Amino acid sequence: MTIYTVGFTQKSAKHFFELIKNNHIDLLLDIRLNNKSQLAGFTKGDDLHYFLNEICQCDYKHCVEYAPTKEIMDGYKKKALPWNEYVRQYTALIKQRGIYKQFMQQYHHYTHICLLCSEPTADNCHRRLLAEMLFKENPQIRIEHI
Repeated sequence: MTIYTVGFTQKSAKHFFELIKNNHIDLLLDIRLNNKSQLAGFTKGDDLHYFLNEICQCDYKHCVEYAPTKEIMDGYKKKALPWNEYVRQYTALIKQRGIYKQFMQQYHHYTHICLLCSEPTADNCHRRLLAEMLFKENPQIRIEHI
C-alpha cells in the first residue's frame, strides 16, 4: 500500500486532478475538519467527490476522525500552540481514537490512498503526521507527498 499526501492550496484544478490521476490514486481520504469552506474551491465535498469519480475514477471519503479537533487547529493557526505541541496533541488524539486498526480494516483493499488537506506542503501538516503514524505501525506502507 502506498499512502500519498496532497494539499490543494496553491494548485490549479488541472494540476490537482492530474496528480491524482497520474499517481493512480484509487481512494482519496479528505482529512479536513471542514470540507465545505468557501476557500475550498474545486475541493468542496460533494464537488470533489464528483470530480474524482468522473476525472480520475477515484473513490472519495470525508474522514473527520483523522482531522485535528477545532481547538487544536485553532490554537496552531492563531499561533497560541507551537508546532511541537500541535504534533504532541494531534498524535495523542489519533492514538486515543485507535485510528490504525480502523484504517487498516476499512481500507486494506486499496493500494493507492491519498490523504487530502489544504496546506500546500506536508511539512507542517497533519496529513504527514498521520501518514507517518500509519507507517510506524506498518513499515511496509510507502509514503509519497505529491
